[in-house]
Amino acid sequence: MDTWIKIASAAFLGIMVWRLWPAANQWLKNGPKGSKKDWQTAIMVLLAVVGFVILLIMMVR
Repeated sequence: MDTWIKIASAAFLGIMVWRLWPAANQWLKNGPKGSKKDWQTAIMVLLAVVGFVILLIMMVR
């Protein structure tokens, strides 16, 4: 029974990727382009989150 669930999940994910591919392709072509400032802000936020998680891990030890 476990094998059938894995097969059904893989089939479902494959169908989702197949159905969403045209929309994702259109978004990549016609979507807004990020400036250098936007990318710097995104990286700073991600680094802050990673730092906070590391801090939490160290506090638990």
